[in-house]
Amino acid sequence: MYTGTLIEFLNMGGGEIMLILVVVLLLFGGKKLPELARGLGKGLRDFKDASEGVKREIHRNINSVGITDEINDFKSAINDADNSRHHPYEYKPEENTSEKIESATHIEPTADSEHTDKTKI
Repeated sequence: MYTGTLIEFLNMGGGEIMLILVVVLLLFGGKKLPELARGLGKGLRDFKDASEGVKREIHRNINSVGITDEINDFKSAINDADNSRHHPYEYKPEENTSEKIESATHIEPTADSEHTDKTKI
């Protein structure tokens, strides 16, 4: 969701705003400019009030249905499942690994191993 100001959204600088204000002043004149600004401010305020009213109505309906409890239960279930999951970067070495390595690397000589020394090139 965008949280910046309208000027940032329109990507306008100070010079561009001044140019627009000069054009508006030339088109409507100095006497009509305060009336236009008042009308624009009132329109923006009415729009903001209407959007806040819609938000309040949505939140009131969500709270009356009781869906927030279900959402919180679902979020906690997901967090519990994620916390109990095995993470691949968690390494826990086995105990007594040195004994296992020694038993695996110990090789008994066989009858064939005596003859392999004589056949080396």
